[in-house]
Amino acid sequence: MFVHHNVDLAPVTAFGIHAIAESYVEVDSVDKLREAVAWARTNGVDFHVLGGGSNILVSGNVHGLVIRACLLERSSAVEGDVVTIRCGAGEEWHSVVTWTVEHDWGGLENLALIPGTVGAAPLQNIGAYGIEQSSCFVELEALDVLSGATIIITKDECNFGYRESIFKHEYCNRMIITSVTYRLSTNPTVHATYRDVVDELVARGCTQPHVKDIFDSVVAIRSRKLPDPNVIGNAGSFFKNPIVDGQTFARLHEENPTLASYPQPDGTYKLAAAWMIDQCGWKGHREGDAGVHDKQALVLVNHGNATGQQILDLSTRIQQSVQERFGVALEREINVW
Repeated sequence: MFVHHNVDLAPVTAFGIHAIAESYVEVDSVDKLREAVAWARTNGVDFHVLGGGSNILVSGNVHGLVIRACLLERSSAVEGDVVTIRCGAGEEWHSVVTWTVEHDWGGLENLALIPGTVGAAPLQNIGAYGIEQSSCFVELEALDVLSGATIIITKDECNFGYRESIFKHEYCNRMIITSVTYRLSTNPTVHATYRDVVDELVARGCTQPHVKDIFDSVVAIRSRKLPDPNVIGNAGSFFKNPIVDGQTFARLHEENPTLASYPQPDGTYKLAAAWMIDQCGWKGHREGDAGVHDKQALVLVNHGNATGQQILDLSTRIQQSVQERFGVALEREINVW
């Protein structure tokens, strides 16, 4: 294991913000990951684990050790119509979804083109177009940095919620995800109820969609709406869609009849954060090189040389304006270093 010093994190983070890691190492095995954690402890410094860098805003230079987990692994087992796949935490998420669709294994196709790695999927409980990764999740393996042991963590133990998991709370900085196992199907029921997906399928003349049809539709939708991090720095959706109770929703809907919302099974309502941000006039807004995407108000962007602090300050002003106009608090979806 070779530790580098004073490394620019721009090339390995989706925002492409120039920030210096005091120490940096890439690991391609659990043993090397364990060794990197031990190095940080021996040298008395904190460590930060980086996957694809697609859900991180680096607000300044990073002290301590940045560990980039490049754990690559793919395996599958088919029994009847049940397919079990296991993937290393460093595998690119979209590449894995593409692999499953190519084999006509259903379950993850709605989550196509989400940037990042497999290891971040359960941490964030990623979701899109009516599906969350938790719907197919079986278990994961993680390194316990306190004991140095690798352990299995089941679905129930992960405490999945909307963009939530135990890894953002009790297990934050303690468990490092090394691999994830999903259960898919060779005879799936596709999920095509989300409005954008329905419209795309209609436009394609597809009346009986299969796994590949859903995948292609989602890729087309996301390609139109969301900026490519390889073209302009961004970390995808910057804020969560807020969830409010029925009374709050009734008030907001009366005041804003065109409010975009999605009723939840428990009687609450998920509101479209992008709609509220747009209504506050932020879509396409730019302050120097920090800005809001002109096609999707939920995405903050780096037009070239924005600092992490400039992006963070802009996000705070957006939160304040939404709070003042709608009385709704927006929570950041991305992780800030």
